[in-house]
Amino acid sequence: MQLEELTEQLMNAATLKEQSPAQNEPSSNSKEGAADATKPALPPGMALNSGKTTAEILADLNKSPLFMTELEDNDDIAALQALDYEGTALENSADFKERGNECFKVRGYADAREFYTKGVLLLAAGERARARGETTRDPDGAADGPDEVAAQRAMLASLYLNRAACNLELDNYRSVWLDCTAALRLDPRSVKAYYRAARALLRVDRVGEAGDMCARGLAFDAGNGALRALAADERRATAQRRERLLRAALAARGIPTRSTDKPPEMEDAAVRLVPDPDDPRSRLAFPALLLYPVHFETDFIKEFDETQSLEDHLGYVFPLPWDREGVYRLPAVSCYVETRDGGLLKMGKKASLLKVLSTGKVEVVDQVVRIFVLPADKADEWIVKFKEQKAREKGRP
Repeated sequence: MQLEELTEQLMNAATLKEQSPAQNEPSSNSKEGAADATKPALPPGMALNSGKTTAEILADLNKSPLFMTELEDNDDIAALQALDYEGTALENSADFKERGNECFKVRGYADAREFYTKGVLLLAAGERARARGETTRDPDGAADGPDEVAAQRAMLASLYLNRAACNLELDNYRSVWLDCTAALRLDPRSVKAYYRAARALLRVDRVGEAGDMCARGLAFDAGNGALRALAADERRATAQRRERLLRAALAARGIPTRSTDKPPEMEDAAVRLVPDPDDPRSRLAFPALLLYPVHFETDFIKEFDETQSLEDHLGYVFPLPWDREGVYRLPAVSCYVETRDGGLLKMGKKASLLKVLSTGKVEVVDQVVRIFVLPADKADEWIVKFKEQKAREKGRP
């Protein structure tokens, strides 16, 4: 999804609260000792900035969807150039920043944004000129030296970040992304830029990209409390979104589910969407327990895809290591699942799992599909005993 497509989504986003551009945000002085003790594991590929040059980091950033939009040149600088400012561009932009900070402190976010914008326009013109290979000069005509250029770039990045803070307060999330993008192009190690971009992305439910921004920021400052807290928010949002998608997928297929007070221990096995848990078009996969009640044995299948059949799994499960008599062979077994009312439904070995579960007769309890596998010549006898037991449990004679 392109940034331009999100304008309508921004209208209903919740308000973000900050008291000043630097308040409650990442600090650049995090202690590395404390960081190592609590450093979270980054998503695969995110611990990628160590030893890279600024140019290499920028090239990597440009692969992220957030940075795939080129910033447009702002020719409004012409209006400012027509005014007779005293002092250098750096001095005047610093003055605008100070005025903006004063407005921000009293929650005058729109006014603060205007002052930051004026400072941005003054310095962005010089940055664009240098990008074209031109030499920028001070009011006396002297060429800007390396220190002056570095100071201007640092000030420009700071102004972009402060304007992003204003836009967060004003719910202008697309503007936040653009300002953070501009700041990161000047300073790819700006933790504040990653933080503010992540906050804006999270507010419009672009959870994956918010996580990407958190991970990139934590790659530079792993102990940063604000980013770590935001990353935790992103993980919770991701889990909640995936749970909503999963419930919707089960409901769309008409598959009943139920949880008990004592679910089985299955480590990380669970009903999930595969191959992509964030894509509603993915397939459902269920943990499955193969029960051999005649011999009191079990097998566990971690992922039984809804498109697969029993034949797909029994083909590699058989022969069973404890089946000395060789009675458990694919043509010689009958399989059943328990129905919601305590009865049994015979499960065809070639039928897909979805076909069985979508009948609405079978309830998935504690995220596990339980399948009884019996030697065909013993199935009738076992079914009688099963029904008798269920009758006793229900209090029937």
